[in-house]
Amino acid sequence: MKDLSLADNQSDSYRIQAVTNFQDLVTTPFSGTINALCWDRKLIGDFSEIVNKLKLKENITALDQEDLFELQLSLQGDLAREIILNDMKLLKDHGALPTLNLIKYYDRDDSQAWFPTDVYSFHVDRSPVPTDTFLCTYYGEASEILPNSQALQKVLVPEIRAELKKLYDGTDEGFESFLTEHFFDLHYQAKPNANPINLGLGQLWRLAVDHPESHVLPCIHRAPKEKTGENRLLLIC
Repeated sequence: MKDLSLADNQSDSYRIQAVTNFQDLVTTPFSGTINALCWDRKLIGDFSEIVNKLKLKENITALDQEDLFELQLSLQGDLAREIILNDMKLLKDHGALPTLNLIKYYDRDDSQAWFPTDVYSFHVDRSPVPTDTFLCTYYGEASEILPNSQALQKVLVPEIRAELKKLYDGTDEGFESFLTEHFFDLHYQAKPNANPINLGLGQLWRLAVDHPESHVLPCIHRAPKEKTGENRLLLIC
């Protein structure tokens, strides 16, 4: 796995562009091969203190501002809290709907072991209207993206396509619609020798989504496998 190197941020193969502030993050257009923007920053504060003091009610617990305000924190913990609250405000003012999640693990899709459609699988996001995916990992394992040139859409793999046809009982003309309706076409597999990119801690990302007005390929990404006993703190919208 390749860590993000900002010396490579304009590389066609990695499709990443770095910016230095939130305004540039939300206004810089995706173009050419660029389908991932990163507000590159080094955060201060103790995010582990926040994670350790939050209560995990389920495998994934959605948190609001009140949950953060209720925490009794040290100076370093308070600095971390202010960063999270500011990120949420920036995204809300932009018109997004950020969700702060404390994550033990996501549910796995065991319905087809040969084709899982959960968030641990490399996938793209799709929307009927123009939008972007924003995410930031404050603590725990970070998400990954995969350059489009290093991925293959699973529904184009002959062996997988043959198995999918066994699940389908309609006409040949409706098969592609079946793949879309069940979100199979959103998932990808890494090519041999592919290098997924770890998105790191504290950096706020904007990823391209598959929507009718997009001029770039959607960004392929996945959730990481969590470490046992370590919860993730993730802001996403």
